[in-house]
Amino acid sequence: MTDDIWGKEDVTSSKGKSDENFPVGSFLISGRLRPYVYDYYNFARVADDMVDNTGLTDAQKTLRLKGMAAVIRGEIKAPQRADAQTAVKLRETLLKTGVPLDTATDLIEAFCMDADKNRYQSWEELLHYCRYSANPVGRFLLLLHGESADTIAPSDALCSALQVVNHLQDVADDLKTLNRCYIPLPWLEEEGVKIDDLRLARSKPGIRRVLNRLLDGVDALNTQARALPMLVKDRRMRLESAVIVELCHILARRLRHQDPLFERVALTKADGAKALILALRHFNAR
Repeated sequence: MTDDIWGKEDVTSSKGKSDENFPVGSFLISGRLRPYVYDYYNFARVADDMVDNTGLTDAQKTLRLKGMAAVIRGEIKAPQRADAQTAVKLRETLLKTGVPLDTATDLIEAFCMDADKNRYQSWEELLHYCRYSANPVGRFLLLLHGESADTIAPSDALCSALQVVNHLQDVADDLKTLNRCYIPLPWLEEEGVKIDDLRLARSKPGIRRVLNRLLDGVDALNTQARALPMLVKDRRMRLESAVIVELCHILARRLRHQDPLFERVALTKADGAKALILALRHFNAR
């Protein structure tokens, strides 16, 4: 029965925190809480590895993912294997800290979506995906720090913005390696371009207009996210959130001026330093 859910092989990849586009458990987060953040990250990393594994069928991916969620809810036991044990560890963390289990199980909903579908039809549909794929991460961090419900809406906006810019960064690779495209297909049709145009070495003018339209949506989300740092009571978490807000703005601006089909558009160490300097104004604001 165990093999029916988990298969015979651990599919954990070699990817780690250094491979992510934004900081994971940075030095700004209290050392007391950082291990809990790593538990959450390791769980999410393994779930992502499961759904992106090209050696598994969609049905196998979904079985494993639902198994991870069932372990979080305490419904089944996990095998003594690295990938499944990340769910065991995170369940212990969530129970210990009082952070709701759905900050983990909602992530699994998004990964199951990835296993089941690879095309999107509207901005609203994309935001629905972000509701499960990205927003729970911000909620976990804020609830871990004991922050109030007032922080949730701007955090959701920030996390959704981060998810969309990540899709834009990876738009060509996602299509090439996973046959997955998060850009609303009707937007491409309206500009007279096709999904296969995303496989080209450079963006056609119509593709560029679609990318900018997505960035318009990101800008609106980033405007809402600006309120987050001033609502966060924990000073270290306030600074962490302010840095991420600044980084998201920086990357969104860069994506308007660089072509993600032609090159990898990414943040630099200098961007991190700039974001920290800009964010410091929030540190003593309260």
